[in-house]
Amino acid sequence: SSGINAEYGYFIQTNLRMSVRVVVYGGKGALGSTIVHTCKSKGWWVCSIDLTENSEADVCVVVKGATLEEQAAQVKGEVEKIVEDSKFDALYCVAGGWAGGSAKADAFIKNTDLMMKQSIWTSVISANLAAHFLKEGGLLTLAGAEPCLNATAGMIGYGLSKAAVHQLTASLAQDNGGLPTGACVQTILPITLDTPMNRKFMPDSDFTKWTSMTEVADMMVKWTESTDSRHPTGSLIKLITVDSITKQEVV
Repeated sequence: SSGINAEYGYFIQTNLRMSVRVVVYGGKGALGSTIVHTCKSKGWWVCSIDLTENSEADVCVVVKGATLEEQAAQVKGEVEKIVEDSKFDALYCVAGGWAGGSAKADAFIKNTDLMMKQSIWTSVISANLAAHFLKEGGLLTLAGAEPCLNATAGMIGYGLSKAAVHQLTASLAQDNGGLPTGACVQTILPITLDTPMNRKFMPDSDFTKWTSMTEVADMMVKWTESTDSRHPTGSLIKLITVDSITKQEVV
């Protein structure tokens, strides 16, 4: 009987861990993959949304469609089937990318279009998903950028796209923003994330000033597990790393 009890206890414990359900929009990217891995290591149920599948997630939604409207309809339709009666505890939108250029640059229009698709489209779709499928008191996190609190002449498309995410955060935090009762939206503003791509293109940088992806993933987990650890809804949170130690500072 002790074996049965042990097995039953394990079953209960596993079910409790699996009761946390999260969505990672951008779940195949560098940061998204780290978040998926961290959540899975806790036994959580994870849905990854991205242009390609993440095999570590429980369920994947592969984004299709050439327009914002097409992408949003397709993703929402697939997520609706997945949700059934179990809404999500958290949705982390960490999709994005970087492209530079001033208004005079040859690739200015092309790069601005790309930045809008990677940052604004994904954030807007995430907000819509959260409005419909997040639990009351749930968490929505978006990805802004600290440099985009100010002018970004050398990367205008990136700057305006991240600034739009900052504005979206403020709007969603208002009572009539559309999120479920008690839900919290907060946006991280990293300066530089320690990703393989960033190391490749900026090999001479001081990596002790870069924010580790594991640390960001751990933040997301903590904010999901403990409402007391969250910042006020609508917060823009600078991630400031010095000597490989990261502190959070609300703008």
